[in-house]
Amino acid sequence: MTQKERYKRTLEYFLLHRPVVDTELTYTDPFGLIVAVILSAQCTDKRVNIITPPLLERFPDAKSMAKAEPSEILEYIKSCSYPNSKAKHLCGMARMLVSDFNAKVPSEPSELQRLPGVGRKTANVVASVVYRKPVIAVDTHVFRVSVRLGLVRNAKTPLSAELQLSANIPEEMMHKAHHWLILHGRYVCKAKNPLCNQCGLQEVCRYFAQKSKD
Repeated sequence: MTQKERYKRTLEYFLLHRPVVDTELTYTDPFGLIVAVILSAQCTDKRVNIITPPLLERFPDAKSMAKAEPSEILEYIKSCSYPNSKAKHLCGMARMLVSDFNAKVPSEPSELQRLPGVGRKTANVVASVVYRKPVIAVDTHVFRVSVRLGLVRNAKTPLSAELQLSANIPEEMMHKAHHWLILHGRYVCKAKNPLCNQCGLQEVCRYFAQKSKD
């Protein structure tokens, strides 16, 4: 099977079985999403969705959060991972939005990455989900699934995987592909004990082919 065929069959499978797909993070506007994505690092979406409503009720936009001290934000996010660092990042992010971006969340990944607490993955999530930019964020799920399926080869870093995925996935499908790979990794192609017998991508999966030989 060629790489072109592997991508084609994989994307067709997801399009057939999960035509409507989006982030599992709850948000109502770009600011709410960037807050949620910063909080989601090393933390489950379920936990983040519990934290964000009271946090955003108190600080609903960049201007209100920019006036807060990290200690105030910390009170709302104590139950997530690395709360002290994230409180500082949220405070710094909001203040830079006000000072450099007229309190609006920018749409370009390069500008998003200027914000405290926003790396390449977070920037790509926001740009893709909110602004439908043709970029794909590679988290641990996307990396694992794309390697196992064989969509990427010899990828040692998330950036390497991102570049290969971006080169092979049509721009208009990148937004969905990001979520397809995440959800497949979260619920089927798990890090430990992947549910191969429940997976509809066995025919294209290099991991399954190798596992079957062993």
